[in-house]
Amino acid sequence: MHSDGIVNSRFEGSHRNMTPATRPNSIAHLDDWVLWMHGKRNSMNVISERVRVVTQFAVEMDVQPISAKAIDIVRWLAMHQFDWADGTACTYVGYLRAWFKWLQITDRRLDDPMLKVGTPKAPDREPRPVSDAGVMRLLKTPMHHRTRVMILLMLLAGLRCAEVAQVRGEHVDPTVPSIWVDGKNRKARTVPLHVLLIDAAATMPTHGIWFPANATRPGEHVLPKSVSHIVSLTMRRADVAGTPHKLRHWYGTTLLDDGADIRTVQDLLRHSSLATTQIYTKVPDRKRHDAIKKLDPFRGRGAA
Repeated sequence: MHSDGIVNSRFEGSHRNMTPATRPNSIAHLDDWVLWMHGKRNSMNVISERVRVVTQFAVEMDVQPISAKAIDIVRWLAMHQFDWADGTACTYVGYLRAWFKWLQITDRRLDDPMLKVGTPKAPDREPRPVSDAGVMRLLKTPMHHRTRVMILLMLLAGLRCAEVAQVRGEHVDPTVPSIWVDGKNRKARTVPLHVLLIDAAATMPTHGIWFPANATRPGEHVLPKSVSHIVSLTMRRADVAGTPHKLRHWYGTTLLDDGADIRTVQDLLRHSSLATTQIYTKVPDRKRHDAIKKLDPFRGRGAA
């Protein structure tokens, strides 16, 4: 790539297996977009995902994205209507929207085809936390100590996989006690430490990366996908359904169920909008099942 070396080896490595015809630098202006996103201080994960999706669109539709028409985008979305979840489609449309917006503001394209595509309806999500019984099984499952600390950070501090990957000893202040979290969309916050996390932190380095990468990337932290993979395998062995993110859902729903007010939970989850936190206020399954058990179809038998 010719962006003055701004794209580091981690980014380039994600495209090493592509053929020359499908490498990102075969797409007009894509490397300039990467440079621009670095200048905007977008995260490496956001940059690589945006480039991956734009590249996939270009390869599957056999078009240069700079000259793509609205019908090309609609056909691409229709091609994946059965293998992409609604949330995935919304995310990918967002990535394309960012690409065409950049083309416009940098005077590389006059029109925005996304205006004719519209926005897919976002799914009505609700949290699907790991059950309390599942949490117990998970914590009783034998695992490496490092994996257990990852899981405790998700369960008791609500960290996402990408946030877990970046934890350093310097982020922990045992005197408060709290942990500094480099969060999503560059939202950095402190989160109070649960007593089990205080004990776990005492077993980890006081300086430097807690979860280092392997020898191929010395001095760097493990990738978020590696955290997800490690925790997913442990959940599978514990027969716990769901993804690692469901551990964060347990954190949010349990805080509310235990009486924390929604504004406090919003702060602890580090949500920008209270509307995002409100999905955690939906009636938990336990209360729904309890309500159904109390239904008595014969309650009117004495009135006849």
